[in-house]
Amino acid sequence: MFESPTPGANVSSFTQEVTAVNAAVAHEAYTGLTASPKTLTPWLFYDEAGSHLFEQITVLPEYYLTRTERALFAAHADEILEAAGGVQPVTLAELGAGTATKTGILLAAAVRRQASVLYQPIDVSETSVEEARENIERNIPGVVVEPQVANYITEPIRIERPHDARVLALYIGSSIGNFAPDEAVAILRNLRGQLQVGDSLLLGTDLAPGGTHNGGKSVASLLAAYDDAQGVTAAFNRNVLVRLNRELGTNFDLDRFRHRARWNPLASRIEMHLESVGPQTVTLPAGAETPAVPMRFAAGETIHTENSYKFTPAMIAAMLKPACFATSRTFMDAQNLFAVTLATAV
Repeated sequence: MFESPTPGANVSSFTQEVTAVNAAVAHEAYTGLTASPKTLTPWLFYDEAGSHLFEQITVLPEYYLTRTERALFAAHADEILEAAGGVQPVTLAELGAGTATKTGILLAAAVRRQASVLYQPIDVSETSVEEARENIERNIPGVVVEPQVANYITEPIRIERPHDARVLALYIGSSIGNFAPDEAVAILRNLRGQLQVGDSLLLGTDLAPGGTHNGGKSVASLLAAYDDAQGVTAAFNRNVLVRLNRELGTNFDLDRFRHRARWNPLASRIEMHLESVGPQTVTLPAGAETPAVPMRFAAGETIHTENSYKFTPAMIAAMLKPACFATSRTFMDAQNLFAVTLATAV
């Protein structure tokens, strides 16, 4: 499982002359790649190149998640905004916003409802949130965009509240599925700390295959969504090694690592791995006070790069309750592939 870096963790023994972001990258690489089994945290995917690769993934024919969630927003946006705001105006704040392509549907509904709306996208990628700002302000008059560049896992965030407004916090795209159950609850609890009683959370979750809640999703279709025929997901996975080579000076040979997607039914999650095609040694360069670390890989050994948990309705409720949210409404598509849950801060 991944371990998110602790805010304020001391990484000076590894490097002293990097930015806060690079310090977190160095910490994660050192911690995860010297562990057994080897891991890397999924937020490392989202440098500029990784963010663009993910945008390509979202339009692949195998990747049903984005288009299904977008259709749910198109069908229920007005209902969601009315339920979240009541008689008050609403401001939208989004964790892991990326380029906010789906969010525009909700923002357009907010403008129809109240003429103007403040949108606060929060993302680790400055490129993505600036692209979101430009696209939204150009295409949806009435939206004021105030981006925040932050890693909401490792850094504190702030959510502004215009006078008399309710906050509708968005955590969509099934991003919550990248985290172990206890980590997911912690993220939602930290978000809850920025909200007032009566504010809302809109949570997007991919549903597990099989079960009484799901009439159509198969394990094969789920695996295809994470191992597409064009190889875009494979490039996205290997890009984390490109980032480490560039930012830390590691010497990963991309041709010697293959993309692997696996379904773990006991944990109800897709796992992404980078598998070594043969025995090899990769060097993690020395820091200010730390010698270089040789990382030895056996043939078939993997770096576990991402989990993507798939949920049942009971799992969603069990995640929201300890974070002090109560389910208000749940929207699912006709095939029960994906769920969008509106929850109230209590």
